[in-house]
This record gives sequence, structure tokens and C-alpha cells, in this order.
Amino acid sequence: MNCPFSSKPRWARRKEARPQELLAAALDLFVERGFAATRLGDVAALAGVSKGTLYLYFESKEDLFKAVVRENILPALAEAEDIIDGYQGPSTDLFREILLGWWEHIGATKLAGITKLLMAESGNFPELAAFHREEVSQRGEAMIVRMLQRGIERGEFRAIDVRQTANVLIAPVIMLMMWQQPLNPCHVEPVDAGSYLDSFINLCLHGLLSKP
Repeated sequence: MNCPFSSKPRWARRKEARPQELLAAALDLFVERGFAATRLGDVAALAGVSKGTLYLYFESKEDLFKAVVRENILPALAEAEDIIDGYQGPSTDLFREILLGWWEHIGATKLAGITKLLMAESGNFPELAAFHREEVSQRGEAMIVRMLQRGIERGEFRAIDVRQTANVLIAPVIMLMMWQQPLNPCHVEPVDAGSYLDSFINLCLHGLLSKP
């Protein structure tokens, strides 16, 4: 008689799931405690495995952190890049879709805590800051530059310095992320993210349009 469930024994399914469980536990602790205060033993315990098991998959805490970023943030970047490359509609609609999509997948989730972690601890862990800059920040900036350049080439946006404008666009969104995090550095009360983003998008687009 065939079993209606998976033919793999339970322990085999558990072993295959362990890297994901470890990454989920690591993300929770990195966001809650920061990089320096997170201990690998605590990550293993939260994932329900031994510390020795963790080392079967990740050589160090730095290796684990990089895996968390690559597993959770890079796929969202790749999806946004694909949207930009294949978009057929107006650049104004693309601008709104990319910004709101990024907020939904990154800014409004616990992944925003990774940015807070880096801002707080990059001075003590410059190798992590360099890693994030190379694999995430530069790629995100290039994506925004490409989106702006698309609007200029189609005559929808006026001629601007696309690289500096990308920096101008990124900074307010990072600040919004910090405001949404517990113990935000400026002790600012959380703002309504939806209203903030809508106002920000409208402000940007009226400044970008070739014929306001």
C-alpha cells in the first residue's frame, strides 16, 4: 500500500530543512540583538539543532550573515531587476511599482533590521559592510539608475544626474525603515508608511517629469 505522504523518512526531510531553519533563526537574532551580540549557539538552539550541526552548513558567524542576506534580499533584487528589464508601461508606473514592491518585500519586513544592523555596527565589522555594499547596495543603486535612465530615454523624465538622484531617492526610504524599527536611533514615533511612501512618490515624480 502506498503511503499518501512523502516516502522520505522524517529525519531526511528534517536534514534537508536545516539550512533554512538556521537562516530563519539567524535572521531573527541578528535583527533582535545585532551582529556582535548574536551567538552561534543561540542560533542553533533557536533552530532546534546542535552547534556542531550549524558548523556543517556555515563556517562562521560572518558566513551565516552573508547567507542570510543572499537568501532573503538578493532574490528580491533579482525580481525587481527583471521587472525593470521587461516593463512595457510608463516609467511613472514602473517607479511606483518598484518602490512599493521593495517596501512590501524588504522595508516592511524584519529584513529592514539588517540595514539597521549595518548602520549601527559597520564600524566594528567593516568586512560585513563591504560585503553588503558590493552585493546589495551597489546592485540596488544600479537598478534605480537603470530605471531613471529608462524614463529619460523615453522622454518621460527630464535629464538629470541619475547616479546622484538614485542616492537622493534611497536616503528617505532608509530613514523610513529606521523609523519603523524598535528603538529607532532618533526616537521618532513610527509614521504611517503608506502615506509617507505615497507622498514621497508624488514628490519625486513631479520633480522627474519632463512636462510636470
